[in-house]
Amino acid sequence: QVQLVESGGGLVQPGGSLRLSCAASGRTFSTYAMGWFRQAPGKEREFVAAVSWSGLRTSYADSVKGRLTISRDIAKSTVYLQMNSLTPEDTAVYYCAAADAGGRPSYTPRRGTEYNYWGQGTQVTASS
Repeated sequence: QVQLVESGGGLVQPGGSLRLSCAASGRTFSTYAMGWFRQAPGKEREFVAAVSWSGLRTSYADSVKGRLTISRDIAKSTVYLQMNSLTPEDTAVYYCAAADAGGRPSYTPRRGTEYNYWGQGTQVTASS
């Protein structure tokens, strides 16, 4: 089992920044690829970003490239999502998720069905 707890969400003005954190506990964090997803009201959950277990490979949704950055600190068992230049379209509940990489160092899954564990989510609102 892997437990995931997100933090860092909140209200920010358009153009502002936030950094989300996801603390993992339980099984070996370093063997899991990590991802962030989001779900806005009335919309389906969508992929945002993923990082391989090695931290060397990342993948992003086109809508966030150049503005959001995913990273991980293996020593702290934590994954981060740095969010810059936020717009109202980024408003959503953001979820952290963990996927068993099965030893694949470049594995960065983009589909929710590939993930084994999920956090409870943290609300991000970009509004003036």
